[in-house]
Amino acid sequence: MTPSDLLNKKAEVLIEALPYIQAFYGKTIVIKYGGAAMIDPDLKRQFAQDVVLMKYVGMHPVIVHGGGPQISGMMKRLGMEPKFVEGVRVTDPETMSIVEMVLAGTINKEIITLIHQMGGKGVGLTGKDGRLIKAKRLVEDKESINHVGEVDSVDPEILRTLDEGRFIPVISPIGADETGKTYNINADLVAGSLAAALSAEKLLILTDVPGILDEKGTLIPTLSKKKVEQLIQDGVVRGGMMPKVKAALSAVEEGVRKSHIIDGRVPHALLLEIFTDQGVGTEIVA
Repeated sequence: MTPSDLLNKKAEVLIEALPYIQAFYGKTIVIKYGGAAMIDPDLKRQFAQDVVLMKYVGMHPVIVHGGGPQISGMMKRLGMEPKFVEGVRVTDPETMSIVEMVLAGTINKEIITLIHQMGGKGVGLTGKDGRLIKAKRLVEDKESINHVGEVDSVDPEILRTLDEGRFIPVISPIGADETGKTYNINADLVAGSLAAALSAEKLLILTDVPGILDEKGTLIPTLSKKKVEQLIQDGVVRGGMMPKVKAALSAVEEGVRKSHIIDGRVPHALLLEIFTDQGVGTEIVA
């Protein structure tokens, strides 16, 4: 490829992105950040670059991050053995303090630092800040997981205030109830609830798989609400994919135009999903 051909190719990429930049200018995009994209150094840097670029071209990215493996790692370093009941982390008061330390401290600040290095302005939050997320206990009859919660309601006022200052919110999935009790909430479900409350244009959920696969293991590029429900009923969608699919489906039902479950292992997955014709995962529509 000659230098002229290379320049033409770059120009074609920019032209392909133009209608998407126009369509999503001023729109809110909620991103659930997790998986390999939070661990691999190159993917972490590329994620931050993608988010900062989105902000500079007029979008309003809102990041919700997880951190399960990091929490388990810290617990082991402190001599504690992570335990799970039906896939839910046993979260007593001592475990909750570690969850909050890792999510709101180590992980959140690392993401913000990467955003700053790429020229953006990140602000770290938990659901407790500005009464962003009112939580409630998830399972009433299981004392061992009494700090595991779900979203009761969302007040997005603080996010709108930050957006006016061109900040990028980075949110840890922690909330509190009316008594001040702290809860650890599934990050996928937090992202879905925030997307609905903000009337987001898109919800993007990063995973370590290509997207939603059919019974033969083939990627399904687009799914309707009805088809998603059928895949759940048939047991095709199960395990760790369930909260992601439920969050994506719930967001669409609450007015988010599209939800996307994308492969976060792909370099610059966010840009490919938003700014190109092909995308890198499965989109769920009403």
